[in-house]
Parts: sequence; C-alpha cells; structure tokens
Amino acid sequence: MNELDALVDSARAGFAQATTPADLENTKAQYLGKAGRITELMKGMAALPVDEKKTRGAAINLAKQAIEVALTERRQALADAELEIQLKAEALDVTLPGRQRGQGGLHPVSLTLERIEAIFGSMGFEVAEGPEIESDWFNFTALNTPEDHPARSMHDTFYVEGGSEKVPNLLRTHTSPMQIRHAVQHVKRHRVALDAGQPMPEIRVIAPGRTYRVDSDATHSPMFHQCEGLWVGENVSFKDLKFVFTDFCRTFFESNDLVLRFRPSFFPFTEPSAEIDIQFQSGPLAGRWLEVAGSGQVHPNVVRNMGLDPEKYIGFAFGMGPDRLTMLRYGVNDLRLFFDGDVRFLSQFR
Repeated sequence: MNELDALVDSARAGFAQATTPADLENTKAQYLGKAGRITELMKGMAALPVDEKKTRGAAINLAKQAIEVALTERRQALADAELEIQLKAEALDVTLPGRQRGQGGLHPVSLTLERIEAIFGSMGFEVAEGPEIESDWFNFTALNTPEDHPARSMHDTFYVEGGSEKVPNLLRTHTSPMQIRHAVQHVKRHRVALDAGQPMPEIRVIAPGRTYRVDSDATHSPMFHQCEGLWVGENVSFKDLKFVFTDFCRTFFESNDLVLRFRPSFFPFTEPSAEIDIQFQSGPLAGRWLEVAGSGQVHPNVVRNMGLDPEKYIGFAFGMGPDRLTMLRYGVNDLRLFFDGDVRFLSQFR
C-alpha cells in the first residue's frame, strides 16, 4: 500500500469515528484544510522535477477525490441518523383514535320553528318575515292597542332611538306586526281586483321570529320567540280556528290523545278572544291543562287597518310561544337552559 492509499484509509477511519457534524468538520480539516495533509502534499510538489509533477499531481487529486467522497458519505450518514432520532422522538401512535370534532346540530328552538313552519306550510300558510325594530304604529296602533295599554309602558317594552315622538321605535313585543305588514302588502297587490268588486285571495300566513319584553325568570326571557298566525277571508270562522289549531297540536306532539280547551279571554286585536289550553291524556303531563296560545276572531278595527272592509272580510288569529312548545315537547322545565349556551345540554337535541 502506498502513501496515498494509506492517507485515504486514514481519512475514512477518522470520518467513521466522528459522531457529530462538528467532529466531522474537525477531522476534515486534518486532511482537506489549509494546513491539512492533502494541502501539504500539494505544496511539496514544488520541489519535484517537471516530469514527476504530472504523475504526482494526478495521484494526489485522486486521493483528494476519494477523501471528499468519504466525507460526503459520512455527512449523509450523520444526517440520516439525526433524522431517525427525530422521527422516533416525534413518532405518532397511529393505532390511537383520533380527536374527533363533535357533530353540530340545530338548536332545539330552531327545530321547533322548522316543525311549526312545515306543519302550517302543509295547510297552505305562507311564512312572513319582518323587522325586529318596529314602529309603534305596527306594533300597537294597527293592532287596536290603545295608548293607555300597559304593554306600551317602558317597564314592559324596550323602546329604542329613532322614529318620532308620536311614532317611536321599539323592539317588537310580538310578531303580530308582521301579520299587519303582510296583510297590507297582500291587499295592495289585489287592490285593483278589490275595487272592481272581485273576491280577494285569502290571507293565510304565519309569522315566526324573535320578540322582546322586559321580563326574565324560569319561564320568561327578555328575548323569546313567538309564532303568530292569521287567516282572513270572506267565510273564515272560529270553527276554522279550532280545527286548524287542534290539527296543528296533534301533529306537532304526534298524538291524537290530546284535548284542547278554548277558554274565554281578552286581547285588544281579537273579539271574541280565547286562551288555548291543551291536556295530554297519558304521559308525565297527563291530566294537567297547559296554556299554549292565545287566539280569537280578528277585531274589525284590525281588519280595517289592513285596508279591508270588516263587513265583508273576517278571520282568526293566534299567537303561541315556540319556546314553550319546545319545553313541553322535550320535557324541559327551565326556559333559561335553552339560552345559556351549555353544549352538554344542547347536544342532547342533535
């Protein structure tokens, strides 16, 4: 073995002993650095005859290339070893179950509203929408509610900026204003036919949405939901109201084992008026009368405010609380649970 072969073997052995990139670079300097063995051999060629320089230079270059190849291989081996250590340290146990995101779902009150809309939709009722910030005229005046009515008190109603002194703005206290808005637009669309003495298509609409009153306890919330219903035509009677609402309740609760009671009451926008109570014949609520809605024949003044002749057109209206229906349907006794945002409670209704 000549001197250059021994030098290459020595370099390979030195690189093999290096366990870190820093050690490897120190060993490299011994052979390929400015003061390394290869550099010294190249400097020693100056004293050689011209004929020997070519042969000696070629041999030294081959040795240098062999050392560089060995250096590159060792660098790659150290990098691979470091990557292997890192992979082992960061390894994932793929046999473990993944972290699953919980599946969302509709809020129970939203489920109730969808159910109400579907049931009345099957009876031919449209769904009306309207503003939650309402004018005093639509919320009270158009609904035959006098100025001295308790509902107009600031202790019962959230009044807001805007409007005027005579017609202030407020957060609607019920969704009946949407009935009036819908009816007025309906009459405008058919005004030409009405003026010509032609019959007007019946107004059949429900108005679900959020409402606001200054009230808060286990069964009341400052924000709550209501669904008002309206059917106006030439021959719509209280009998139709009883049939429609009875059919709705039995469909909603999926039970024919249900009795309804229409109890005389007073509302300024209907005459006569009645509270609607239901009684289950079986189950945990069996035998108890539970109030679920208010109803009545639409007051002539309200029909007149729709732009119709109360001598010719008559109808019924009702108003119920979807929150209350949700509590009854799912057996919840505290309204506040629906709006606390507790995922543990709400996830039961997915």
